[in-house]
Parts: sequence; C-alpha cells; structure tokens
Amino acid sequence: QVQLVESGGGLVQPGGSLTLVCAASGGIFSIYDMGWYRQAPGKQRELVAVITTGSKTNYADSVKGRFTISRDNVKSTVSLQMNSLKPDDTSEYYCNARCELFSWDYWGKGTLVTVSS
Repeated sequence: QVQLVESGGGLVQPGGSLTLVCAASGGIFSIYDMGWYRQAPGKQRELVAVITTGSKTNYADSVKGRFTISRDNVKSTVSLQMNSLKPDDTSEYYCNARCELFSWDYWGKGTLVTVSS
C-alpha cells in the first residue's frame, strides 16, 4: 500500500509559478509511473502530466511548455513545476502512482491551486 501526500498548493496571481510536490511512502517508488491530475469544480478529472519509471514524460496539451514533471527515486517524490499560470489552471491537483504490472493504482488527497488576481 502506497501513501501519497501532496503539498505546495496555494493562491497565485496569473503569470506566477508554483511547485507541487508529492511524497510517497509504503512502497517501492521506482516501480511506479507517477502522474499529476487535476479536477476543477463540475469537471472531470484530467491528466496533467505523467512520468514513467524510465523518466519518459507526457503532458496535456494545455500545459505543454509551462509545466514540468520530475521525479526523485531516492527521496520518493514527484514534483510539478508550474509556470505562467492561468486562471484556467485553478483546480484540485492530485498525485497518482500506477503500476500496470500488478494493476496497482493509488491516489493522494489533493492540493488546491487557485490562480486569481
């Protein structure tokens, strides 16, 4: 059982930056593909970015060039650097750990990002 705890959310002005961090415990971090998802009120949860066990990355079109996902297998953390934030980025952001081999899928409780002037 993997526990995921997100941090780093908050209120930021349009054009600003934030870094989200997800700390994992209770499992072998390096075997999981790690992702960030977000869900705004009244909308479905959507993929923001994913980083595989081999550190390949994939981003939603809406965040390409602005967000960067990275992982530290020693510290068991995954980070999301968010730049040039827009009001449309306002959402609850969730960390996900997925191991396809064993069909394991874990979620954090989320951290709120609000982009507003």
